[in-house]
Amino acid sequence: MKQKREVVIYHSNDLHSRLEQGAKITTIINEGRRLYGQDNVIAVDLGDHMDRARMETEGTDGQLHQSLLNTTAYNIITLGNNEGLTFTSEQLDDIYSGDNCFQVICCNLQKLDGQLPDWLTTSTIVKRAGISIGFIAATAHFSNFYELLGWKTLEPITAIKQEVDAIQEKCDVIVLMSHLGIRYDEQIADQCPQIDVILGSHTHHLFDPPIRRNHSLLCAAEKFGSYVGKVIISYDDELQRFVTSGEVIPTAAYEEDATFMAQIEDGRITAADKLSRVIVHLEEPLESDDFTESPLPNLLAIGLKHWCDAEIGIVNSGQLLGGLAIGPVTASELHAICPSPINPCVMMLKGKYLLEALEQSLLDEFQTLKLKGYGFRGEQLGRLAVDGLKVTYSQQHSPMKKVISVTVNGEPLELEKSYKIASIDMFTFNIGYKSLANYSEVSFFLPQFIRNVIEVELTNREHLVQCRDFRWIVQKNK
Repeated sequence: MKQKREVVIYHSNDLHSRLEQGAKITTIINEGRRLYGQDNVIAVDLGDHMDRARMETEGTDGQLHQSLLNTTAYNIITLGNNEGLTFTSEQLDDIYSGDNCFQVICCNLQKLDGQLPDWLTTSTIVKRAGISIGFIAATAHFSNFYELLGWKTLEPITAIKQEVDAIQEKCDVIVLMSHLGIRYDEQIADQCPQIDVILGSHTHHLFDPPIRRNHSLLCAAEKFGSYVGKVIISYDDELQRFVTSGEVIPTAAYEEDATFMAQIEDGRITAADKLSRVIVHLEEPLESDDFTESPLPNLLAIGLKHWCDAEIGIVNSGQLLGGLAIGPVTASELHAICPSPINPCVMMLKGKYLLEALEQSLLDEFQTLKLKGYGFRGEQLGRLAVDGLKVTYSQQHSPMKKVISVTVNGEPLELEKSYKIASIDMFTFNIGYKSLANYSEVSFFLPQFIRNVIEVELTNREHLVQCRDFRWIVQKNK
């Protein structure tokens, strides 16, 4: 009897360190290997497997994920922005080097000198069940950020087309592992007819079932391990060509793989030990509040201003998930209240845009705004904490007219003057306090996170006193 030419691809994406969900994904993939045969299954991950908001990821510098990726026995993985932009190149070397069952591919990421690390290649070809499948991957094109970490990203579609040209003669089927987002994937389907399957991620979208766009089958399994994608590639004797089909499998009902769970526990113990170091012993508590001015957000604003050597420091209080009590403050506690992988930045911004954000900061609709993505790991936006400013306002005035006066280091704010403002990269993406994205120049600080700024400030006695001074002054009605 003629052997059936069929390969099954399982794909996961954007786990973001929801590690228990990773244990369920492992169970599903292992069941697939038993059902279809080890040699007929390929498992791939599309990136953002890691998220430093998770204690086990932070406390092991991501190395726990090397063990977990091997336990799932992925064949091929690529990098998301959470891998590429929140870990140094040295940390990535430690995570991905060595004897792994998986190969790391990405066609639009390279070192600044154009070279690739030993553990990275631009594409790979896998032959299973008599089918040669070419895998290409590409990651989000955040070139300005990557350069600060010693990387260069290439324009994705151009890089993908070049890689397709390089491998297509050797392949029966081409699969793109995309950490680019849905809009890029649609463009690729329109411009690259040689690509048979596009496995999508980054924008956390779901195709249930997958959709056809031109020649390509577009697949996507949402986020956080809620689904696993499954693609079947087979040869149709009647049509005399390869055909593709797919589905997504909800993970909720599946058991967690025991080996995977044991490794999570090992990672927790290792991380807890590393993050147990004491940063400082506080003599007074540092409260944090999303709706009223409070010391810890002020301390972060002070720290940003000094870190970036700026005139003004400004940050939303929602970056902090709690305050700090009297007594020892550990690295673990600091990570727990400030898990966001958000970086400091310094921008040149006109006074009128700063004033707009200050006015918005006094409105409930902004303070309670729920945000997702862009590195934000808090609950709501919160009001603005500032340094270098004094803002006098009245709650009785109408919205966007509550601010009575603003001084910048003792001088009146000038609406058309540009100020050097230290803030956070999240605002440059035009979310939250959107007027802060109207900068004329911007520079980013990587690989530092805002919790690194807080850690430095916790040992600065002068700033610990200053953070209790009020920057927002309420004018009482007479």
